Amino acid sequence: MEPAMHRANSAIAAGVMLAESDNLVRPLPGLLDGLSRADCNRLRAIGREKALEAGQLVWSQGDTQAGIYLISEGRIRSYYAAPSGREVTLAYWFPGNFVGGPDIFGTGPHMWTSVAAERSRLTFMPGPALRRLALESPTIAVALLDALAFKARCYSAMAQMLGTRSVTERLHSLLIFLSHVYGVKRGGEIVVGMPFTHGDLANLIGSTRQWVTVQLARLQEEGVIRYVISILDLSTLGQGME
Repeated sequence: MEPAMHRANSAIAAGVMLAESDNLVRPLPGLLDGLSRADCNRLRAIGREKALEAGQLVWSQGDTQAGIYLISEGRIRSYYAAPSGREVTLAYWFPGNFVGGPDIFGTGPHMWTSVAAERSRLTFMPGPALRRLALESPTIAVALLDALAFKARCYSAMAQMLGTRSVTERLHSLLIFLSHVYGVKRGGEIVVGMPFTHGDLANLIGSTRQWVTVQLARLQEEGVIRYVISILDLSTLGQGME
């Protein structure tokens, strides 16, 4: 298990979520970053590796929590499913992140579903064992609290944007987020290297795939973007977002 844990520890992780704050539009240090070798070894001792193919569930909404899953490879999508069947994507999480909050010690029902968006490898850490480690090591406890605080800020920002921003503003904000975190400058363009479908973007902003397709086509006609997704004029997307 050590190689996978080492990769998660050494990587700079980032998620994808709906946010407009510059404090959230940045790579996120992995859960294990900053921990001593001894604390990393303690976490390795309680962990069990799990491999998932694309589309396989980590858990379903309503399942009883049993612990957290540290992502070693791949991409995990967390989403809420309404009784109507409509889904709202909360975030995509990458290596170095964990999924399984907010009840990380495993005593309540999961509030949303998490699924592998691509082939992924995770390390499962049982809640009771994780609680014991948090009581024994203040550094581990603080690392868990910091990660939970970041997730809380992400979900709070998402709720604020869904409630106060138009769907067009949310799309523009998401494109700005992707450009800041996953964009690579090539000449006068910013090329977003992460592959996301129109459906992925729609789920993140609370819209439909058809609407996103129409809006991206319009932005392309206006010379703001070029598929896939190359941002030509970042300032235009930011107009009116203050």
